[in-house]
This record gives sequence, C-alpha cells and structure tokens, in this order.
Amino acid sequence: MNLILFDQPDIREQLLPLTFTRPIAALRVGILTIAEKWKKYFPDSHVSFLTEPYLRKKFPMQRGNSNLLVNGALCPNPEVLEAIKALGEGESLIKDNILIACRCSKTGIEEFEQAPEAFRKNSTAFRGAFFTLIDQVWLIFSQNGAEIKADFDLLTRNRKTAGINDAHTRTYNEDQIFVEEGAKIKAAILNAEDGPIYIGKNARVHEGAFIKGPFALCEGSHVNPGAKMRGDSTIGPHSKVGGEISNSVITGYSNKGHEGFLGNSVLGEWCNIGADSNNSNLKNNYADVKLWNYKKGGFINTGLQFCGLIMGDHSKCGINTMFNTGTVAGVSANIFGAGFPRQFIPSYSWGGAAGLTTYKLDKVYETAERVMERRHINLDDTEKEILQHVFEQTARYRVWEKS
Repeated sequence: MNLILFDQPDIREQLLPLTFTRPIAALRVGILTIAEKWKKYFPDSHVSFLTEPYLRKKFPMQRGNSNLLVNGALCPNPEVLEAIKALGEGESLIKDNILIACRCSKTGIEEFEQAPEAFRKNSTAFRGAFFTLIDQVWLIFSQNGAEIKADFDLLTRNRKTAGINDAHTRTYNEDQIFVEEGAKIKAAILNAEDGPIYIGKNARVHEGAFIKGPFALCEGSHVNPGAKMRGDSTIGPHSKVGGEISNSVITGYSNKGHEGFLGNSVLGEWCNIGADSNNSNLKNNYADVKLWNYKKGGFINTGLQFCGLIMGDHSKCGINTMFNTGTVAGVSANIFGAGFPRQFIPSYSWGGAAGLTTYKLDKVYETAERVMERRHINLDDTEKEILQHVFEQTARYRVWEKS
C-alpha cells in the first residue's frame, strides 16, 4: 500500500509558522513525527507527502497504483487504523465534516489535488470515540503527554531496554524507562511514576539532571548538567537543553542549553534560546491566553490558561530575552534587547521591544549555513528556495517595510 499524508489547507494555515517549512505530518507530537507514527503502523508501505508546491522538492510525493491518502494532521491509533484499512477503492472516511482518509488510484490523486471535496461523496463517518487531530499549534504541546505514552508503547513493545548502568543515577518506576543503545546517563534522577521516559539512541543525560515523565529525549540530544525537565515534554533529535522545561516540544536540531524557563511551548528546527531567557505561560489575571492565528490574521482565544511561545524554524533570541504569554515568532526571526517583544513577531524580523527591522535574506543564509554546519548538514539550494519563498510570502506582515 502506498501511503500519502496530505495537507488540508485550512489546517495547515492554522499551524503556521511551523508549517511554513514542512508538511503537517512532519510535525513532532510525542516521541515521533506524525509521519513516523504512520510508518510504524504501515511498516511495509512507502510514506510520502502531498503538500504545498514550494515544499515538494524537499518532501516529494510518490504515486502508486493503489494509494491511501490520509489527513496529515491525524495521529494514528488502532481504532482509526481499522476504519481506514476497511476503505475500498474510491471510498472515504470523514469525521465531524473533516476528510480523514480516502483510497484512490494513481489518476485519482490528480483528481484529489484539484477537488478534494469531491471525495466526500462516497464517504463513511468514523464513529470511534478516540480521535486526535492536530489542527491548532497549541495542540502540539497540550496533546504531547498522551502522544508520548502512545509512542512509547509503539516503540518499546517486545523490545528490551539497554538499561541504566550508573550507580549514581536514581530511578522511580524503572519499568517505564526505556533507554536505546548508545545512550549515557550519569548521576541523574529519572521519575517515571506519572508517565514513561524515553531516552533515544546516543542521547546524553548529564550529571545532576532531573527528568519527570512523560518525557522523550530523541536521538543524539543532550540534557545538560543540573537541568530540570518536567513532564509532557519532548526534546527532538540533535538538540541540547538546560534550565527548566515544562510541557514543551522542541522539534529537533535546536538549543535551549542554559538556565531559564520554557513552558507550554513549541520550537521548530535550528532555533536557539539565549542564556537566562524566559517565557511566561500564565497571565497575571489567570485569563485565557490569546494567540496570533495566521488564518484569521489576528489573535484568537486558545481557551487555555497555560500557553507560552511558538517559534518557527531558524529563529533565535539573545540572552535574557523575555517572551510574554502566548507569543508567536515566525521563521528566521532574530530577537534581542530589553523589555517584552510584541506577541506576534513576523518572520525575518530583527530586533525586539525597541522596534523591528528586516533580517535580510543574505544574512539569514549566512547564519543558517554556520548553524547547520555545526550538525554536519549543508544549507543546500532546496533549503534556500524554501526560505526565500517564506520570506516573500510573509512580507505583508513586516509592516515597517511599507512605511
């Protein structure tokens, strides 16, 4: 079976700025990205993406004679999987007026691209009770604890942990701690009483670190000495973290290596949080947090009391940066200076509370090249084309350019 994970346009817009640089299914929720979850459920299938044209060179789609198209925002579970597998050729599955999945031929993919709504005609309603669709950015962190638990079961079932071979590390509920080969843990505290802890391949937990589950540390990442990792948090691959992190998702290849608080937040790839930077995740009056929404072009009520920072790929902040409750920073923003920056920081912004100018594209490339070289990855022409497209696409938000 050929599996294609499609971007529903209105959902993709709700998930900006994170989906400026990736398909929806490439978002990390839990231990795995949504695409990696589907690959685990369809181990013999090729998994590809149907996404925006400017992303297709990096995330190509593969057509097969028989194709299963699945909404890229859907996190799989056995119940919805059973309903999807039961679909016949030309049949679709919907839930709450949302197209979940459809099965079609190679020519049917072109028809789907032109008019996906037409695939509702021969549809069945999904009547299962459990259904997780990541259609708002804050669901990435609010659903993260549950997805860590689901992914933990998926990844560790019938497998044996490499274990913890350090006499000075203290564990609680060790049966719910899984350590991949090559990982090292020294003089740390791991408490899995409230949820599982997953330590990925070649990851490092350094001396004096405290980790509380549910928690995931992905391949090659580090928890620095003395760090406090609170529950429902995921540190994506090849990242370094320190200070205090709570109910947050770091997609990968990003650093928050020093003291400071990050809570109820999502960071993209290639981000860096300066030393002693903090975000607020709770308003002083305990009111619901409003968050910038690209689809609306304004702020919407999340219905959450706790909501912190959403930061797109390649964005950075200087030391001692303060982020207000419910701040959205776009792609390749460079944020610094005293005071609280505005709660919506457009892509390719340079500055902070004192004012913003444009972070020029040539300078963006220079920084990205240096940052990515540190992880032995090149900034190739495909990546540059994506960054250039996002630069042009987001120009309307940089209102100072018009004055």
